[in-house]
Amino acid sequence: MGVKPKRRRRGWSLVLGVAAIAHLLGFVSSVDALMSTRTAQGTVAWVVSLNALPYVAVPTYWVFGRSRFQGYVIARRDEDSELAQALAGKTSELRLHRFETATPTKELTGIERLAKLPVLAGNEVELLVDGEQAFNSLFEGIDAAERYLLVQFYIVRADTLGMALKERLIARARAGVEVYFLYDEIGSYRLPSSYIAGLEEAGVNVHHFHSTRGPGNRFQINFRNHRKIMVSDGREAWVGGVNIGDEYLEGHPTLGPWRDTHLRIEGPAALALQLVFVEDWHWATEDILDLPWTPVTESARGVPVLVLPSGPADSFETASLMMQQALHAADERIWISSPYFVPDEGVLNMLKLAALSGVDVRVLIPERPDNRLTYFAAYAFIGPLLDAGVEVYRYQDGFLHGKSFLVDDVGAAVGTVNLDNRSFRLNFEVTALVFDEAFAADVKQMFETDFERSRRMTRADIDEHPLWHRVAARAAYLFAPIL
Repeated sequence: MGVKPKRRRRGWSLVLGVAAIAHLLGFVSSVDALMSTRTAQGTVAWVVSLNALPYVAVPTYWVFGRSRFQGYVIARRDEDSELAQALAGKTSELRLHRFETATPTKELTGIERLAKLPVLAGNEVELLVDGEQAFNSLFEGIDAAERYLLVQFYIVRADTLGMALKERLIARARAGVEVYFLYDEIGSYRLPSSYIAGLEEAGVNVHHFHSTRGPGNRFQINFRNHRKIMVSDGREAWVGGVNIGDEYLEGHPTLGPWRDTHLRIEGPAALALQLVFVEDWHWATEDILDLPWTPVTESARGVPVLVLPSGPADSFETASLMMQQALHAADERIWISSPYFVPDEGVLNMLKLAALSGVDVRVLIPERPDNRLTYFAAYAFIGPLLDAGVEVYRYQDGFLHGKSFLVDDVGAAVGTVNLDNRSFRLNFEVTALVFDEAFAADVKQMFETDFERSRRMTRADIDEHPLWHRVAARAAYLFAPIL
């Protein structure tokens, strides 16, 4: 009879011990959240949940909650790093091609400081509006490479298109071209090891981004390298929204045709994209690529291009500030395309202010989502934007995946940044900003074609939804910091 009370006491002692450890870990984690979370709302949410429900919140925080990527060295910023020292002389050559204007504006100065790179003159650019145009151009660039190829994608599939890419990379490697292939291990989690092995056997240098490298990132699956970059011989480069998958050419079984946007650059700005790849490769492998840094070609027409990398290792919220600067600079119009629409408070307020100031503000998003959570969360933002005069369009002809924006008639941008917190704070992204009226006209035409294939939302689209839809939208809104 005396054994049972002892067992009960031991059981309660074990429960209390586990509870004490859980709450201690919750407190320690909440201090980390207090010191590192970038937004006030996120800080409050994590501190409360980590102390109130540590059993669930602690593992969730260490997997999803961190907003600062630790250990990544940006050669453009850290002059004392091994990478920066190795590239110092070479990147200084790149700065000789800086675009000089007689009347520099504060917007131009600010965006250069944000990018840690200058606007570069002497480029030719080509807008690639869909998957067929993009992959015809990309594959031509691969086949034309004579010295080296830098290839980086977020998603790589071993489907028909993925195998076509693999065959071309293998062919160039066997022809003596140095091929470097970088992919994100989370975005490409379904990529079979046989795909990688086949590339390596042919002499292709392959590595995943290694987003969990470093003690501060060990448990994280929230940081991803969302960049899509290709550089051929330092002469041409490509950047934009396309990944490697059959849906970009054949469409998606349920979402329909896949509408995306990419950009080809020939000239000094290709080397700016090369620099971004070299930084990512250095993080993944600790190797420093020895590549040429003198522009192979420079156009006499001289289209100015700024390459703006952004990511969770930045001192500032670079992508969000870029978008806010674009909204501030617009006098007549700013049209924005994004597959996901869960913006932060800064961008939301700038969208409203620009519309209230008489700027033609239009946001183009998909009608059919590939992510239900972000689809519902968007409804929590759209109503107030419509009230301020922002026009929101839902693309009808398949799935819209392009990430681009147009400012007045003077400039436009194409890149990898979505209008959501993940792109603003958690992903490694890159955007090419082109300051050219002819290119802006091409982008304007692209948007006008997309608007013709879209429906404009009204307040009734928000108010007439049933109660369950409105509740789902507000509930999804709570997850905005990690979407």
